[in-house]
Amino acid sequence: QLTPSSFLRIGQLSNVDLNEDIHELETELPRQRPNEIPHNEKLLSLKYESLDYDNSENQLFLEEERRINHAAFRTVEIKRWVICAMIGILTGLVACFIDIVVENLAGLKYRVVKDNIDKFTAKGGLSFSLLLWATLNASVVMVGSVIVAFIEPVAAGSGIPQIKCYLNGVKIPHVVRLKTLVIKVCGVILSVVGGLAVGKEGPMIHSGSVIAAGISQGRSTSLKRDFKIFEYFRRDTEKRDFVSAGAAAGVSAAFGAPVGGVLFSLEEGASFWNQFLTWRIFFASMISTFTLNSVLSVYHGNAWDLSSPGLINFGRFDSEKMGYTIQEIPIFIFMGVVGGILGALFNALNYWLTMFRIRYIHRPCLQVVEAMLVAAVTATVGFVMIYCSRDCQPIQGSSVAYPLQLFCADGEYNSMATAFFNTPEKSVVNLFHDPPGSYNPMTLGMFTLMYFFLACWTYGLTVSAGVFIPSLLIGAAWGRLFGISLSYLTKGSIWADPGKYALMGAAAQLGGIVRMTLSLTVIMMEATGNVTYGFPIMLVLMTAKIVGDYFVEGLYDMHIQLQSVPFLHWEAPVTSHSLTAREVMSTPVTCLRRIERVGTVVDILSDTSSNHNGFPVVESNPDTTQVAGLRGLILRSQLIVLLKHKVFVERANLSLVQRRLKLKDFRDAYPRFPPIQSIHVSQDERECMIDLSEFMNPSPYTVPQEASLPRVFKLFRALGLRHLVVVDNRNEVVGMVTRKDLARYRLGKEGLEELSLAQT
Repeated sequence: QLTPSSFLRIGQLSNVDLNEDIHELETELPRQRPNEIPHNEKLLSLKYESLDYDNSENQLFLEEERRINHAAFRTVEIKRWVICAMIGILTGLVACFIDIVVENLAGLKYRVVKDNIDKFTAKGGLSFSLLLWATLNASVVMVGSVIVAFIEPVAAGSGIPQIKCYLNGVKIPHVVRLKTLVIKVCGVILSVVGGLAVGKEGPMIHSGSVIAAGISQGRSTSLKRDFKIFEYFRRDTEKRDFVSAGAAAGVSAAFGAPVGGVLFSLEEGASFWNQFLTWRIFFASMISTFTLNSVLSVYHGNAWDLSSPGLINFGRFDSEKMGYTIQEIPIFIFMGVVGGILGALFNALNYWLTMFRIRYIHRPCLQVVEAMLVAAVTATVGFVMIYCSRDCQPIQGSSVAYPLQLFCADGEYNSMATAFFNTPEKSVVNLFHDPPGSYNPMTLGMFTLMYFFLACWTYGLTVSAGVFIPSLLIGAAWGRLFGISLSYLTKGSIWADPGKYALMGAAAQLGGIVRMTLSLTVIMMEATGNVTYGFPIMLVLMTAKIVGDYFVEGLYDMHIQLQSVPFLHWEAPVTSHSLTAREVMSTPVTCLRRIERVGTVVDILSDTSSNHNGFPVVESNPDTTQVAGLRGLILRSQLIVLLKHKVFVERANLSLVQRRLKLKDFRDAYPRFPPIQSIHVSQDERECMIDLSEFMNPSPYTVPQEASLPRVFKLFRALGLRHLVVVDNRNEVVGMVTRKDLARYRLGKEGLEELSLAQT
């Protein structure tokens, strides 16, 4: 039976309470449904569970380890490398698929619209062309938005915030499902073809992660198939490592930047890191960019020339004519400041917009309508800008894909049209590489202004789309404008080549919006294929981050906070040393005795008010004088498997019937353990006893109740725990620290603030 609250737990990001539908049916009162959902950013949602990075070292685990010999460990290690290679190959192929389909569909759309415009320019009546363009865009985006809003809401946006949360240890429902991948890929193709101000690079990271999670588990819950391979990797620890490899492979397929991918995984994602992992992730990234390169080279017809390492290729920047001198460095730093301010403005606008969306546009049909509106407006703005622009450039010697003549003389084309009448990736490359003098400053200024607001409005729509390319495009446009005005001021000196400033502007704008430093520097260096610019790009990004952080946090962190995810940052808040574990922990703790009545276990698990996932196990002496010391920790998932297999003490002597449970039984139930309601326990069985000693983790991590918050935080964060037991000096359980207890404390404007917890 599905109660309304279980719908909420399925994990829709819009927190609509479904009780209201029922009210509406019962009473025909007007306005029963709220138009506004109160949403407060100072909340932490309780619907997100934590991932458990810590292995339970119970007796089953130790027995399995004794059974496995050295050769078997060898094969596990080989399997890891095989999985990483498969992740790389599949991510590369998905990227190729997206690229080829987008290229063909967008090309078809632009050809149709261009022929139409050319036809109507001659005989008047251009409003038909505008109608055609807007209708094409809106209908394509409608399909892309419907599949996201109605089938899989998690696939909305770029997916980077969700993957950051997953690698941080938060289990976001449905985030690494096969269904999400399919919707993500189709959605991204449709939204790019629909002409929205979006890129197809961000979603590649999410796609790579889904591929990694799927392959490493060797089965798919969406297809209900179990391929019986890689069973050893069915636990959070392994899955999470592979997901970070998948995210890296996604970055490297998107930008042709394998090292950038590894650093992205390190900087944005993984909380736990070791040397072997680095090497495997790098391997997956390299394989992914190589696969993409070879397939696209074959597709473009030059099979031996590996020239397209990523989905976006910034083209070559030659050091000879594009070097920089020492006196330009202050100029670059100034561009970084501008990028930081513009990025902060972008984030602040998007923040208010997202708050508005959460409150008012929470129904799928409204979300689809909004997406169609944005698509139509984008087309209209583009058309009006092209129509009003009088900036004509000669056609010969220029590499424009769809030159629109419009009102220009024969042999000339409209240069505003190259910016709007193209996929954003192509426009970025044009801004980097077109020779000086191909753009009018007026054109660039208008374009920057318009595109800034369009991109800001588009991010957070219910479509799959990335924010990387629009940011680069905005930055490249104002950077080129900056370069042109510099060469005006310096009477056309040789060093003011606008392409170089376009690159710096793009870096500054992107850094100001997403606030990544290390990985972004390397991604830009690898994508431009030029190490000379490493230093200025690094300076620009650092400046943009410092300036932006002064105003508002990065876009991804902001969206994580708006979804009330209990995200743990690298460090505890600086002023929190005065808080101790006693003040932070959750009490009272539900403990189990080592030999417990089955009825008690079932009642505790069925109790919805205290939805706990970990239970400390204490000594079960009937003698009251002795202290009930902590003996171990057992998880809800383990208890459910025990009840399902009916492992009771009374049956232990029927050893013929009963085979002992192995770790494999626990792994086969992972990751979706059946809910307790689906397990039937009869009245007689409730009176049986259940012995937890060989299934519980006998050495859980504990802290004394006097430990300060930063110490608790460090232990919790560095080991990736899910439960941390707080004990007093007699080893009695006094409390339990979970992720929500630590994520509650945050540094606000006035100092340390504590967030409240909400059920939604």
